[in-house]
Amino acid sequence: MVAQINIPDELAAEAQARGLRPEALAEEILQNEANARPRTVAAAHRTPEEIRRWLDCLAQLSDKIPPMPDVITREWIYQDHD
Repeated sequence: MVAQINIPDELAAEAQARGLRPEALAEEILQNEANARPRTVAAAHRTPEEIRRWLDCLAQLSDKIPPMPDVITREWIYQDHD
């Protein structure tokens, strides 16, 4: 039989052992988790200047991209290979 863990009881016991209120311990745990994860949402918010620099960087070599044909053939895919 597997022992069942009651999270609130375990949290309360750890908080008591550390001399904290359970709410304070829960807040600390959440804060640590929030700081440990990468901030993908924050990274998605770019300034217009950052977006312009990124687009300019992408377009830098766009003149080297061959135009798309009407029909993609094996010959077109391997046109630069011997």
